[in-house]
Amino acid sequence: MKDKTEVSTEKLKAQIIPPLRKWFQENKRELPWRSDPTPYHVWLSEIMLQQTRVEAVKEYYARFLQTLPTVESLAKAPEDQLLKLWEGLGYYSRVRNLQKAARVLEDRQYILPDEKKLLLELPGIGSYTAGAIASIAFGKKETAVDGNLLRVLSRLREDPRCIDEQKTKSAVEAELLEIYPEEGCGDCNQAFMDLGATVCVPGGAPLCHICPLKPYCKAGQKGTWKNYPVRKAKAGRKIEDRTIIILVDEDKIALHKRPDKGLLAGLYEFINLEGHLTRQEVLDYLGAFGLKSLRVRKLADAKHIFSHIEWHMIGYEVKADELEPTRERAQKAGLFFAGHSQIREQYPIPSAYGAYRDYVLEQS
Repeated sequence: MKDKTEVSTEKLKAQIIPPLRKWFQENKRELPWRSDPTPYHVWLSEIMLQQTRVEAVKEYYARFLQTLPTVESLAKAPEDQLLKLWEGLGYYSRVRNLQKAARVLEDRQYILPDEKKLLLELPGIGSYTAGAIASIAFGKKETAVDGNLLRVLSRLREDPRCIDEQKTKSAVEAELLEIYPEEGCGDCNQAFMDLGATVCVPGGAPLCHICPLKPYCKAGQKGTWKNYPVRKAKAGRKIEDRTIIILVDEDKIALHKRPDKGLLAGLYEFINLEGHLTRQEVLDYLGAFGLKSLRVRKLADAKHIFSHIEWHMIGYEVKADELEPTRERAQKAGLFFAGHSQIREQYPIPSAYGAYRDYVLEQS
């Protein structure tokens, strides 16, 4: 005789999997990586989609594949080219790990393994991404537990477990393997993703009236959806005041390459100073390079939010006459000068400086 847990699992499987798969076949989003779900395409899209909206990813995905269409081309790409393709997506460690993993695959003729446990050995691939690649690209019976899936299941069952804890994610993975069919796990994973993204949405009321799982959802029936999923309280961000200087020499702009480690590692930036400097303080700073006859224009303020830091920025455009004699001092400070076309096409400048980058490019 089956125990209660086993009966419950079988009942859950019978209740939610058939309507979920039917709904997905009729309502699945048309996404570029779904039209040709090769292992590389699934891998690239899942890495890009981390912390990023689907609509924002589409353009990046197309441009990235146009330039680096294979795992081998990814492995051999120069770092600046790689980061430029990722410019604006943020979380640049993602693309660096993507390339590290591609280089590891050289011994496998740049072919991704089809087993989740082997995929997990590659840099930057965690349980979710490994499960997505294995199930969607290779048809394996694996789970891909993301925030959308966790939200749907937590509301469905009024699950009190905190979804930010690894033990909860691991438990849900095991539970899903019990209810997933032997074939079609890729569709099941994507169905949960789409359902959470378009119906059982975050940050607002779920669209219960069109949900295929409405008859089985406890939170929907009881109106308790606001209580789920359970999350950890977020720690406050550190506020940092910054001053951005767009130093212009004729048609060239001063840039600086950030250190290879730490925040925005290895990317390029405009002059970025601590605190909110006055016009005179900016002049004093640039005067240390021997710059004179400076024309200063105040630019619009900007803000950028990182995961743990928030930059509150003020900006100045500074045009200098006869900069050539002071170039050596600027170079010693780590500055170099790039043209507008180089900024647009060559040097990756992170989205933290998006407002100022856009201003510079508008002047070209």
